[in-house]
Amino acid sequence: MKIKPERIDRLTPSKRKSIMERSMEDVSNILDDIRKIVEDVKQRGNAVALEHYRKHKETITEADLEVTREEIENAYKQVDPKVVDALKIAARNIKRFHRAQIEREMWSIEITEGILAGRKTTPMDIVGCYIPGGTAVYPSSILMTVLPAKVAGVGQVVAVTPPSQGMIANPATLVAADIAGCDRIFKVGGPWGVAGLAYGTETMPRVDKIVGPGNKYVTAAKMLVYGQVDIDSPAGPSEALILADETGDPELIALDFLSQVEHDPDSAAVLVTTSAELADAVCEVIEREFESLARKDILALSLTRHSSVLVAESMGQAIDFTNEYAAEHLEVITRDPFITLNRIRHAGSIFLGPYAPVPVGDYASGTNHVLPTGQCARMFSGLSVDDFIKKPTFQYLSKEGLAALKDVVITLAEAEGLPIHARAVKARFE
Repeated sequence: MKIKPERIDRLTPSKRKSIMERSMEDVSNILDDIRKIVEDVKQRGNAVALEHYRKHKETITEADLEVTREEIENAYKQVDPKVVDALKIAARNIKRFHRAQIEREMWSIEITEGILAGRKTTPMDIVGCYIPGGTAVYPSSILMTVLPAKVAGVGQVVAVTPPSQGMIANPATLVAADIAGCDRIFKVGGPWGVAGLAYGTETMPRVDKIVGPGNKYVTAAKMLVYGQVDIDSPAGPSEALILADETGDPELIALDFLSQVEHDPDSAAVLVTTSAELADAVCEVIEREFESLARKDILALSLTRHSSVLVAESMGQAIDFTNEYAAEHLEVITRDPFITLNRIRHAGSIFLGPYAPVPVGDYASGTNHVLPTGQCARMFSGLSVDDFIKKPTFQYLSKEGLAALKDVVITLAEAEGLPIHARAVKARFE
């Protein structure tokens, strides 16, 4: 498998556009079909999921849709104890990091004499977490979605996950959800699970927000119910950009590059470096390692579709390209990564130095791996405690405080053609 370095200043406009757009997921062609499912669930509730999952269990009933405590206890017996211990350690670190994000519950300031204004934080009452199933089972994603909500103080956290034959949920999924403190788990996936959370059914509660990764059908469903509920940032195939200077180790960078493209054929890995020698060495290692790797079909597609090794003429050009790319994951392997960090504006999660590969953040360092993809890091952040908290403002005015502002309010209300707004203020002084 050959991959060759290219110079950033010699990229054609179409090539640069292709790199920037990578595999941004277009769900427009499936929206009509998914809308029908969502509307059906809204109207008929559990009946739609029961009809869909009869393929897994002919005598399915509503009781099959929710995970029982017995199922969770049996799951612990099926999962390797080392995996359970690893999940517990990861959960501890994730909790610690997210607890540090909690803001003070309330603050206020005196705007002028007699006018007090402030803000308080209030957690959501109930949220839903989408947990992928089937061939894509990621227990770590459960920790990343459920734990921030629990740390934020959300009253009830509900999860949905696709079942397999016999209406059985993946044991690792159940163990991770239990460790994270998930309150209820439903064996309903895809648009059926998203719609069930958004509108509620006979057994599934209606939630305030839905978070978590999923395929394009899940993404389309989340887009359709947005407004009925809140959702997290758009999520597409995984991506990483490695920003390096001549101090980078080509062996380690090549492994980081390849670890990114093993996700799926639409994953993207990009190396941007100021060193042509490093770029050549990384390409040689990728070519050498490729021959001994499993899943060559996935790796080959990902390497040729959306991955590149790019050489910049200066660190300034490299950083400009990096900010424009706005990667989901960004590794900074430079002489002084903290100085470089000051110049980074757009990235989902940033990994500094040669000993901070992306998989550490994927699993156990404590930061969240539910991150914006496809340049959405320009306007979205990764999942955090903030996603589960509302921040209403409040104000208190004394009569003297209102007197000081009344003429301003009356003038502006009348200028906007809202005379009763003006009267509401005037009446307090008549």
